[in-house]
Amino acid sequence: MSYEAGSRECRRLVEAKENLIKTMESLKHLQNTEEINLNLKGIYDKLELMHEQRKKIEHED
Repeated sequence: MSYEAGSRECRRLVEAKENLIKTMESLKHLQNTEEINLNLKGIYDKLELMHEQRKKIEHED
């Protein structure tokens, strides 16, 4: 995921998503982490929704 200009909140959401991706990549090489990765993917998806909503708010201003 590349750097995205925007509010501090958007940058933090992007950073959180990037960190989750790194964590999921690390875990996929370990045994018995499938459920953890699914949970992390769910969190990632929620952060993605928050990010999209935030971008919409910022584009309205």
